[in-house]
Amino acid sequence: MKVVIFSTCIVDLFFPNVGAAMVEVLERFGCETFMPVKQICCGQPTYNSGYVKATQKVFRNEIDALLSVDADYIVGPAGSCVNMLREYRVLLKDDPEYAEKAKEVADKTFEFSQFLYRVLNVID
Repeated sequence: MKVVIFSTCIVDLFFPNVGAAMVEVLERFGCETFMPVKQICCGQPTYNSGYVKATQKVFRNEIDALLSVDADYIVGPAGSCVNMLREYRVLLKDDPEYAEKAKEVADKTFEFSQFLYRVLNVID
């Protein structure tokens, strides 16, 4: 199964070892992992600061990056960032170009531990 790693800006900037460990575990369970280089941030910091319109460009960039690989799932290490990706479905619902893409991202996205349990059936 193909998995896109949603690295998050926190992992990229401060805790890259978390991302490396996540990849190691997923590959140990047979996942083929991909990390698109064009991803930057889910947009949560700017969106929560009130820059709603300006953040739309960030959302679109992230969607394009995450969908640049034809993968089965998108997996990220931070629950709040994962939730932001899921919110794209609502935030871009009126965008004719990105509404369906946002829904696809939301449907494929899991937080790391959630993915281990719900998709890979890892229970120990």
